[in-house]
Amino acid sequence: MAPSSSAKKVAKLASRGKGKKVRFSSGTTFPTVVGAALLAMIALVTYAKASVPGIETGPPQPTDLWSMAYGIRVCDTYLPQIEGTVLELTKDASTGDEATVQGGVSDGDGIIHYHAQEGGNTGRKAKLSVFLDIYGIKLSTDKLEVPAALVGEGEANSWDVGDDNVFQGTPCEGKKAVITVRIWNDYTTGAFEDKVTDFGNQRFTRNGMIFVIAVVPESDDPDIPKPSHFCELEDLGVVGSGDGCRTGGSGTTVAPGDTTPDTTADTTADTTADTAAATTSTTAVTTTTGG
Repeated sequence: MAPSSSAKKVAKLASRGKGKKVRFSSGTTFPTVVGAALLAMIALVTYAKASVPGIETGPPQPTDLWSMAYGIRVCDTYLPQIEGTVLELTKDASTGDEATVQGGVSDGDGIIHYHAQEGGNTGRKAKLSVFLDIYGIKLSTDKLEVPAALVGEGEANSWDVGDDNVFQGTPCEGKKAVITVRIWNDYTTGAFEDKVTDFGNQRFTRNGMIFVIAVVPESDDPDIPKPSHFCELEDLGVVGSGDGCRTGGSGTTVAPGDTTPDTTADTTADTTADTAAATTSTTAVTTTTGG
């Protein structure tokens, strides 16, 4: 069969191109555009890194004077607020200066008075570890240890989770115990979070928080009431989003929204206050200047 007219035309055109080189036009426009785009990307990345807030930014800052309640609870009993000789436990969080003491006794009020200072533990550096370190409290998921002066001579000051022998005569006896830090972000409300790890990195994020370090029997809903002195935050002028505090009879406290005193709240602080003149104690002052 004779080749078609179209096939002949294709063959003819192909023969004309034999031995000829294909040339592409060149120029600088495309490389210039690519280079400019890369430079712009590098500039944006550099700016983004420079504009990311540092760990020390955000509240609290040196202008913030925060008050937060704390408590240390073993099974069903709150330990006394930080107590000990003036020389042992009156150093503030980072300056190393002596805390204010009147008549040889400070008020051991169970309040963390957090006064951040320029260049110190401000912003995200303001954490529970600042308080723990200055008072020599060792806290991990396995063990809680407090200064011996806090509990008194001859009393247990160290609790290993799972060691039933140290919990004799308490609700923890014979049970698996765990260490929990319960945090109320607002002392006037009932909302809280339970932390079971990374305790030292729990941040101080606002005025009027409550932190309770607790050794409790393992449970989905451990019994960790607010420490009885938490209403002292109201006396210090701390304003929360709730209705504030009301004091019930016999040294008990009534949380906002309740109609009866919370008899589960610890009253150790009230009884120890009566003997304050016979002891030396310290306010948990955490004025911070160091990283």
